[in-house]
Amino acid sequence: MKTLVISNDDNLQKEIAALSAARTPAVTVIAVGGGLLDATQRIAAEAPQLVILDTSKADILGRGLLETFSAQYPQIAVMLLTQDQSPEILLRAMRAGVRELLLLPLEPQAFGEALDRIAQKNASSIKNGKIISFISCKGGSGATFIATNFGHALASLAKKKVLLIDLNQHFGDAALYMSDKKPTMTLSDICVQIDRIDPAFLDSSLVEVLPNFGILAASEDPTRTVDIKPEHIDTILLLARSHYDFVILDVGRQIDGITIRALDHSDAIYPVLQLAMPHIRDGRRLLDIFHSLGYPRDKTHLIVNRYEKTGKLHLSDLERALGGGAVHTIPNGYDAVNESINQGVPLLQLARGSAVAKSLIGFADRMTGTRTTEDKSILARLFSRSLQARA
Repeated sequence: MKTLVISNDDNLQKEIAALSAARTPAVTVIAVGGGLLDATQRIAAEAPQLVILDTSKADILGRGLLETFSAQYPQIAVMLLTQDQSPEILLRAMRAGVRELLLLPLEPQAFGEALDRIAQKNASSIKNGKIISFISCKGGSGATFIATNFGHALASLAKKKVLLIDLNQHFGDAALYMSDKKPTMTLSDICVQIDRIDPAFLDSSLVEVLPNFGILAASEDPTRTVDIKPEHIDTILLLARSHYDFVILDVGRQIDGITIRALDHSDAIYPVLQLAMPHIRDGRRLLDIFHSLGYPRDKTHLIVNRYEKTGKLHLSDLERALGGGAVHTIPNGYDAVNESINQGVPLLQLARGSAVAKSLIGFADRMTGTRTTEDKSILARLFSRSLQARA
């Protein structure tokens, strides 16, 4: 657990560092600051999980700094060290969201018990998320559109916490499908600072689409791909799995050390193709590669995009060619999809009633085992409105 100590007392700083280092696992003190005002910028860079504030020589509570700090960093636990145990101090600390308040001089056992409680609360928020990869069988399959809009459906309708990572190292543009915001950090930027990675640092690096849906963008500079190593992918995905309900990977088309490592971590892989011979041929090659990598058949699930029942090729043709059918089909809806991509707006916001949007909603429902309000029948919606009118 990374910890920032803010104190002007050198002896107290050393005591906290020693007690923290002696714990199993050790609590790492990453910085020591002298004041709360200048700590804001340092915290934005270092992103600790715990801040220990020594108020014995500073009027932090009286100036309202603690309330401001807690509002700015609600995800960080705060431990307050004070010599003043007046009711006013206790009330102000409680209102500011302080989890632990300890009296000075510091008592080692009380300090250790407080750290245990904070660690337990942090552990209770850890998730066991699913990692899902979308990969194009052929260029233009629509994998990025499906990955981004599927993530949006999971977040907006199923209320899941979702992270999408753009692993298309040369032509990654997943963020543009969802937002016109320019990424402040990219996957390459994260990798060159991998020793700083933690939940707060990862969250701050995302393009926010919704409060519970963010995208870690690919670098716009293809030469930056050298900054990404397979071991970096291990670190990022292990952390992401523990803090998100779903981690969606837009893999692109390339199969290399980076993407193989990502696919190894994936709970499910969704190759995306269209019902056309070039797509089916490349799909066969991709499935052969997965077989050579030792992936079980039930890890790979085909998605047919731009599906038309009246097309020359049918799902039965796909099943005969690839030895298995599609788990999901997304109908052809060129106009709505094209408009969504051009505007950088999620399809569910732009054309919620379109056939493509309904298909994505159904896919999200199946993934989460729930039914969204979008799947209610007309009769059910009318009945619901009738009850609301009577209430």
